[in-house]
Amino acid sequence: MAGDNPEEGERVTEVRAEMVANVWQVVASEGQSVADGDTLVILESMKMEIPVLAESAGTVTKLAVSEGDVVQEGDLIAVID
Repeated sequence: MAGDNPEEGERVTEVRAEMVANVWQVVASEGQSVADGDTLVILESMKMEIPVLAESAGTVTKLAVSEGDVVQEGDLIAVID
């Protein structure tokens, strides 16, 4: 896959859910530039809000969730390129 060669200085990061939760708020949008640690979405589980953070800097190339969705552990939330 193009862009998977670390020598090119590019890296694709898949951000995945760490728990079963509801997608409470989608903060980022496709095409948006994000820094490492920026909030992408906020999940809600057991009345707690859990921010899902970008794990690397780059551009959000895919958002796989919408507000109101339910995610399972390991589900794809976003792709950062």
